[in-house]
Amino acid sequence: MIGKLILEDGSVFQGMLVSAANTVGEVVFNTGMTGYQEVLTDPSYCGQIVTMTYPLIGNYGVADIFEQARQSFVRGFVISELCHQPSNWQAEDSLAAYLKARNIPCIYDVDTRAITRRIRSHGAMKGVIVTADATAGEIAELLGRPLCDDVVNEVTTNEVYRISGNGPRIAVMDFGIKRNILNTMANTGCDITVLPAHTPAAEILALNPDGVFLSNGPGDPKNAPVDTVRELIGKKPIFGICLGHQLLALALGADTYKLKFGHRGSNQPVKDLATNRVYITSQNHGYAIDDSSLGKIDVTVTHRAVNDETIEGMRHNSLPIFSVQYHPEAKPGPDDSSYLFDDFMKLLAQETNKARGN
Repeated sequence: MIGKLILEDGSVFQGMLVSAANTVGEVVFNTGMTGYQEVLTDPSYCGQIVTMTYPLIGNYGVADIFEQARQSFVRGFVISELCHQPSNWQAEDSLAAYLKARNIPCIYDVDTRAITRRIRSHGAMKGVIVTADATAGEIAELLGRPLCDDVVNEVTTNEVYRISGNGPRIAVMDFGIKRNILNTMANTGCDITVLPAHTPAAEILALNPDGVFLSNGPGDPKNAPVDTVRELIGKKPIFGICLGHQLLALALGADTYKLKFGHRGSNQPVKDLATNRVYITSQNHGYAIDDSSLGKIDVTVTHRAVNDETIEGMRHNSLPIFSVQYHPEAKPGPDDSSYLFDDFMKLLAQETNKARGN
């Protein structure tokens, strides 16, 4: 079936539809060569139509072990060449069958290079995937729909759950957490309690956790529970990633802004300013901390993006708080930065020793 991706600036890209579906979302691009299933199930993509820049997608199939959430939250998927006959010993099905079974709108045989160049030049923008015979009225109606700004509520857990461990007690605020982040943290031995995004600070502190983890998630951080994070500052050690990193900045008194086209991919270079070592990281975000607002808060920038110098990490100068913009556990991507979870454990141990007077 023939379909079209239409951007709000009037650009039209024709291709083939995996199944018929009209959808609207913010069109973004991901530069990863692999990890398409993890992209599809990363809640941070909620509300977005994701264009994969790598030309061949689906070549190793899909499998349950790659799933990162209870479902896919993307609004659409855009591919250059869709592989219908995957080759991989782990494959349980083809990507096309996976997309059909989950009703994920997908258009392929599309010039994804042209789409990416358009977004890089003009910024991320609203777009629709429609059938070729969609009327002008139907397209206008779709493009006229506002993009959802309550995406954190859409992706967060609906109930509290626990991952038992013998180590430090961690309260996780779930803004759209990926499974592998929880798995990586659990591997350190933590006793984890995962909480819905809008859990009040008083309920979190009532658990008496040794530390608080602020997860990744979708959307504008100013639409997330900044006040709750503000109430936690100074009460417990905090580690934030991605959206959690941005929320910490806002809660401390800094500002954030929307990037032109964001950082999305498993190959994003980040420099550790203390060592000058460059790490290859997995990223998925459309907002960043405003450098000019850092004078208002008592933090040190610890990491910067090599490509555009945006802030990728910070540490509070007096409180046990640190954060990074990227996803240190990969899935997809490298695990260069998984040491950050060990750093969090060391920070918790230091704070415990201080409390005991050691």
